[in-house]
Amino acid sequence: MAESQVDKDLIRQLVEGDISEDNVTRLQKMSRKDKDRFFQYVEVLQEKVPWDEKILLRISDKLYVVATQEGDRIVKCECGHEFGDYRENWKLQCRIRVRKTLEEFKEVYDPEPACPEPGWQEIREYFCPGEHAAQLAVEVVSPGYPIVFEMLPDLDVFYRDYLGRPLSDESSQWYKDQTTNVTQSWRSRREAH
Repeated sequence: MAESQVDKDLIRQLVEGDISEDNVTRLQKMSRKDKDRFFQYVEVLQEKVPWDEKILLRISDKLYVVATQEGDRIVKCECGHEFGDYRENWKLQCRIRVRKTLEEFKEVYDPEPACPEPGWQEIREYFCPGEHAAQLAVEVVSPGYPIVFEMLPDLDVFYRDYLGRPLSDESSQWYKDQTTNVTQSWRSRREAH
């Protein structure tokens, strides 16, 4: 392995979690990451998913921002479920379990002193509505706190300025939070009934 480059097999080992300690140490000690490493990483991820849309960025263990053939950028689960426009908080399309009581907290926290405080906090668990119902995220927040939109990446800047490979559909319109479109549509439907 060259000092500044990493081969795709090593990235695959890292993604799969079966990389040796020696190779982890070598990766950590590298003075600078090569830009091709990101593209090799995306290739490894692409090989693992059962769909063809181009992965632009992995945003969690099972979620990706992908480019569709229609020219959209959406959030997609590894199972294939599509959450829609990546500029809208994908969690609004999830199945959500809310834990509010100490008994419910103890199901996932141990020992008990580590539990959130009922009445002051709740645990929100977000599940993919697709057939596998994978858990995608967890939040511990105050009751009534808005659903957290953790990440709206500026993909155009990342690809152009950091990676040196601009996306073909670059536009200033991509980096705008569109979550209010979802909540406004809910309001419109509610008012229509």
